[in-house]
Amino acid sequence: MNIGTRGPSRLLRPSMRPWVDLREPAAPTDAARVRAMFLGVSTVLLTDGVNTVLTDGFFSRPHKLRVALGRLSPDHARVRAALERFRLTELDAVFVVHSHYDHALDAPLVAELTGARLIGSESTRNIAAGQGLAPDRFDPVTLGAPIRIGAFTLTALPAEHSPGDIAPGRIEEPLGSGRTTEFRTGDCYSLHVAHPDGELLVHASANWVPGALDGHRADTVYLGVGALGKQSEDFRDEYWHHLVTRTKARRVVPIHWDDFTLSLDRSPRPLPGVFDDFATTMEFLSRRSRTDRVELVLPVLGRRTDPFRP
Repeated sequence: MNIGTRGPSRLLRPSMRPWVDLREPAAPTDAARVRAMFLGVSTVLLTDGVNTVLTDGFFSRPHKLRVALGRLSPDHARVRAALERFRLTELDAVFVVHSHYDHALDAPLVAELTGARLIGSESTRNIAAGQGLAPDRFDPVTLGAPIRIGAFTLTALPAEHSPGDIAPGRIEEPLGSGRTTEFRTGDCYSLHVAHPDGELLVHASANWVPGALDGHRADTVYLGVGALGKQSEDFRDEYWHHLVTRTKARRVVPIHWDDFTLSLDRSPRPLPGVFDDFATTMEFLSRRSRTDRVELVLPVLGRRTDPFRP
């Protein structure tokens, strides 16, 4: 298979086969260290066995026809099934990186079911209000202000959505359900996480704010790559520079590459080529990681991994 070819084949859903050797290994079960788990899109679980933090918590994953034509609301059955499947019974915090439906739709329900505090923008607050989450369960983000949860320190840093945002702007009033474009971006964040074990960054959107990450290092970057394959080579190089080179990362884990209109009952699959170019993204990441001697690993759904392994 020539994964570098252009033409009609690029419009099809790309195969994961060329990249199977990059799958991130499972962590030992007996080590008392931070563990991470990829749960689709930019939902990432972080736990040290005492405290647990989740980004986004998106599990409903409505079908593409509903996304295109219908109104979106949390699928309670799917959310509960995911929480049970991945053993997410108690969480300390759910941090929402921005307020599009594929990040924020389920976050209030996940917080309600797990006892977590919900952390996000004013737009996310309005989603929570529309879904009936108690106001005192929500904490607004203050950029650059550390949030301490046990041994974890969370710091929200400014980010920008990837080019082609289909729902820009803010959510100005309570929104329990709505059309896709009603779930507007709101403020966009990059989440820096520090722990005695190491530092990492969860960065969901393939774009950057110059200088936003200055002074913050990351052993591992969970790097949002949605639509990155559709951008220019210069854009991809700049993105890598700001997110990987300047944070001195030694490991990159691509996130937000999977088709979020498919349920988690099946293995994650890349978006069809009409929406993204996953092969070009992976070719770029593979080349840059080799050149810069940065480890590149693909996350495996539900696998507990060590983001700070040597």
